[in-house]
Amino acid sequence: MKLFVRRALSAAAALALCLPLSVSAARAAPSAAADPGPPPVLTGAQLAASWTGPLSTRGRYVVDANGNRFKLKAGNWAGAQGTWQGSGSTTDPANNQAGQVSYNLPLGLDRAPVADILAGFHRLGINSVRLPFADAMLHDSAPVPDAAVAANPQWRGRTPLQVYDGVVAALTADGFAVILNNHTTSYRFCCGLDGNERWNSGQSTQAWEDDWLALAARYRDNKRVVGADLRNEVRRDTWDDPNWGLGDAHDTYAAYEEAGNRLLRADPDLLVIMEGINWYGIPAAGFSHGRPQLTPVRTLSNTLVDSGKLVYSAHFYGYTGPANTGAGSGPGSTSDPRYQDFSPQQLEQVVNDEALFVTQAGQHFTAPVWISEFGAGGRGDTDAAGQAWFANFTAILAAHDTDFAIWPLVGWQNGGFPQDSWALLSFDPAGRALGLEDPGDWRAAAWNRLLAAPSATGPVAPVAHWNLLDLDHADAIASRRMLALPDWSGGNRKGNCPDGQRVVGLGRGSGRGLCTDAGQPATGPGGWTTVTDERYVTGGDWASGYNKLQCPDGSFAVGYGVRNNAMAALLCAPAAGPLPSTGRVLWFDHGDNRPAAGGSAGSDWAPGSYKGQCADGEYLAGVAYTWKWLHYGVPDAVLCRPLA
Repeated sequence: MKLFVRRALSAAAALALCLPLSVSAARAAPSAAADPGPPPVLTGAQLAASWTGPLSTRGRYVVDANGNRFKLKAGNWAGAQGTWQGSGSTTDPANNQAGQVSYNLPLGLDRAPVADILAGFHRLGINSVRLPFADAMLHDSAPVPDAAVAANPQWRGRTPLQVYDGVVAALTADGFAVILNNHTTSYRFCCGLDGNERWNSGQSTQAWEDDWLALAARYRDNKRVVGADLRNEVRRDTWDDPNWGLGDAHDTYAAYEEAGNRLLRADPDLLVIMEGINWYGIPAAGFSHGRPQLTPVRTLSNTLVDSGKLVYSAHFYGYTGPANTGAGSGPGSTSDPRYQDFSPQQLEQVVNDEALFVTQAGQHFTAPVWISEFGAGGRGDTDAAGQAWFANFTAILAAHDTDFAIWPLVGWQNGGFPQDSWALLSFDPAGRALGLEDPGDWRAAAWNRLLAAPSATGPVAPVAHWNLLDLDHADAIASRRMLALPDWSGGNRKGNCPDGQRVVGLGRGSGRGLCTDAGQPATGPGGWTTVTDERYVTGGDWASGYNKLQCPDGSFAVGYGVRNNAMAALLCAPAAGPLPSTGRVLWFDHGDNRPAAGGSAGSDWAPGSYKGQCADGEYLAGVAYTWKWLHYGVPDAVLCRPLA
């Protein structure tokens, strides 16, 4: 994030400072609560012994390899995304963020040995680091200047990527979890119309995905490199808005899902982290504009080939708002309220609406939410509204046991005066540190309360998953098995559940479906069957006068194909053991017919369409449709059979 330009942004910069918000419920501000004091300081060995990689998810929680909750208590070590602000010499401090020249490396390597920097991280009480990078870094073959690593001479003569390698190795050897973050395309920082608005700004989507695959391969053997944060703060460029689900070149939803599945096929151990849309529209009265964050996920969530690897993220800063760019005046400024303008109760509601709703259990969108950027100016900052917001917001994070990463960890200081007051740990030219724990930083009390807040720990029970299949514009193949095989329903749009899940619901006329692994029977040996006619219909005519597609007895639907939203095929997998052949016909041609409780009952996975959904203890064995009465072949009924 780019907080240092928070009060006077150009129209272009304003667009970029549209930070997504995380949603949590705000409680009363804890400003009067006792400061629990600094967190316990763990050595690298102690932190390393406290968790085992890789990480995955169970419902709303991130867990380690032993199934124990691993709360992301993180910070952003910025710099490798670039600090140059777009004009003049790249090494002139005046042309870099807060007068700090990173040389396109994690900031501070010129001032302090990496061991000293990591010791500061331990004192802050964090267990993980979000490590931004620019795509340009992966292709930069020029050795870094000696001045860039003056305090770390072991990296002299290395390229920026090789220094980044060294930082990753140092962090993980010291017990920290590392999440790689694609922050920018070029080294330019930051914001608005700077060429870094989308994953495919200044580069193709293919190049962006290939860069991610190269990084995944580079760190695959290091199980403390735990996640891929796909892209930072997607926002509008000069002419076009990003969108969530339109199927075009600006479709953030589709780009994330494609890249995430490619990454998991290359490295199944990574968490795939998807941030909502940071900004759309023109920030001016009379034009639609705003910061959607994760709101589109309510009705269009992502499905990956591994259901336990998806984490959603959002950013919150007090000086921005749901429809406020953060510009203080001039072009790009609006009168829309800022997050810091809300009462604690209002802030609670807006944070929940924009992000934390995702943590609701048992829905198609259920996942952990990581507030991967938030912060405020600290030492020397006298912004009363910003200070109140920081206290209120950290109280929300604490009350909801939310994963977080503060921005930024490292900055410069001279004579006790930080150049970037947002940094939690600042170094002078001699390598002397000025940290949050030193006297004079008002944020320490709220930070310490956040770290000390009650939190779920220990083993997290496995949970059932519900996943949406979206055939709105293209295939939705979330099965590793089917991705490795030829097209099973040529000429049709196809949806396949993740391996180990089955189809449990269909939308009428939308091409959407719902998958689950609740009570999932084991899949038996043998081939899967593509059904395109009524040859497998048994047990009588269960939908008289309708066309029917029915799985062979002893098998269950794991995929389906449509043509213009008309039913075209079912894909059926054999069960390892016998399945009941009795069942019920569930009609949904005149309205929704879904369970009152259980599988994703509290969420709409096919808005605008009637939905038919079997109960959690059933499997979908068939679908009925007709071309009569202007029904156009869309599903009208499903055959639900009990699992036992």
